[in-house]
Amino acid sequence: MKININITFLLKISFFFLFSGILLNGCKGLPGADARKFPDDPKLRVKKNLEEGRGFKVNDAFKSAKGGVFEFASSNELWRASLDVIDFMPLTSVNYSGGIIITDWYSNNKKQNESIKITIRFLTNEIRSDALDIKIFTRKCNDNLINCKFINSNQTIVSELRKEILKKATIYQKEDREKKKKNK
Repeated sequence: MKININITFLLKISFFFLFSGILLNGCKGLPGADARKFPDDPKLRVKKNLEEGRGFKVNDAFKSAKGGVFEFASSNELWRASLDVIDFMPLTSVNYSGGIIITDWYSNNKKQNESIKITIRFLTNEIRSDALDIKIFTRKCNDNLINCKFINSNQTIVSELRKEILKKATIYQKEDREKKKKNK
């Protein structure tokens, strides 16, 4: 049994599926968006979609990728405030794109056998109380720094740290708004 395969037909089908996938990739969410949020004029809708990063331009599909788009942490008030509040502690891992800050173990001179470690996860960029997931761990060791106990720390310290970060982030946000008003 001989199978006759038409290569041009296969190329056309594969091109169709590839192009359809690229077109559908620009769609976000389910069809039937809220009409109150989108302008009636099609030109304004296209402009709004392009400003928000939806859809694509055909010319962009054939450009070579020479670099990435970088976001800077200095524009996020919560991030800046968190780093400022815990600036006395050595940092182990700081990942802006992953939204996490992890400090190293820190102890003051008064209690050498006791140290703390802070982990801050960013759940949203908005300045609100549930935007941060803060965990403080306490390590208590004997005199030789052997046989240490690890304790998930007191919630009052967590709430005080959260309050201080939110307070500082609000100040940064107000300063940024004032700068933008002056620049206009």
